[in-house]
Amino acid sequence: MSIDLTDPMFHDDDKARDWLVASRWPNGPVCPHCGSFDVTLMGGTKHRDGLFYCPGCRGQFTVLTGSVMERSHISLPKWVLAIRLMTGSKKGVSAHQLHRTLNLTYKTAWFMAHRIREAMRDTDPTPLGGTGKVIEADEMYHGKRETPRIRRKGSTPFTKSGKSGPAEKRPIFALVERGGGARAYHMPQVTAKNVRDVLVRKADRASRLHTDESRLYPVVGDEFADHETVNHSAKEYARGDVTTNSVEGFFGIFERGMMGVYQHCGEQHLQRYLDEFSFRYSNRAKLGIDDDERAVIATKGMDGKRLTYRRINAT
Repeated sequence: MSIDLTDPMFHDDDKARDWLVASRWPNGPVCPHCGSFDVTLMGGTKHRDGLFYCPGCRGQFTVLTGSVMERSHISLPKWVLAIRLMTGSKKGVSAHQLHRTLNLTYKTAWFMAHRIREAMRDTDPTPLGGTGKVIEADEMYHGKRETPRIRRKGSTPFTKSGKSGPAEKRPIFALVERGGGARAYHMPQVTAKNVRDVLVRKADRASRLHTDESRLYPVVGDEFADHETVNHSAKEYARGDVTTNSVEGFFGIFERGMMGVYQHCGEQHLQRYLDEFSFRYSNRAKLGIDDDERAVIATKGMDGKRLTYRRINAT
């Protein structure tokens, strides 16, 4: 991560506002109330800086309106720097680090970080993969479970070797398109039914599906162009191009970030952290996206999203 802290947009309100407007609306300002492009920047001393007027709906708005930054009292340069730090750090930036770097209270920095994670949340309905592409799927368990495990009496979960897995840990299921993006999900429990639900919605069934030998995948694997496995219990990790190394690499980045940077995450917030790591992985340098472009993509993702403090504590 390389940031030029002398850049005016990290210190000057007008420069920061200009960057946010250009990033959120690359084709020109759009009214968040009615979607009209016919808007006017209101000037003069009677109006606050950056205020737009829409003749169509007679509404007023700024670059913060209709985004995760709405009604924020944090200065714009601090928002821009926080976005740049969180999108440019491979393993994330803790709220304590934002609190110290931006000279904010810890509570403000924590909420600010969650709002930026909300901007990183993937809303693209396009499935990963496609004809000739490989989707790798795997599950992992991270952190101590805070919600009780749901298990029907006498049921046998579909997991490796017929075992129940780490029953006291939080289950995570992830898909990675080889050479492409990633999507990860926190589940109450990983079952064949839950795995199939994610796979058929988030992965193109024209793809080749690569997994380990887990009994979660044989049935849903038949719905894909091909289903190939590696036998980890026999210490087989690759056979030709059949491997799950990409999805395990994603899990490795996630675990190092959670253990080394964040250290603790409440289970109710785990999905937001998964969204954050999925965003950076899907927009990584290897795919030709540099730190500046990644910050712009996150800023575009703020559009149409709101996150209130009351809601974030309740979710």
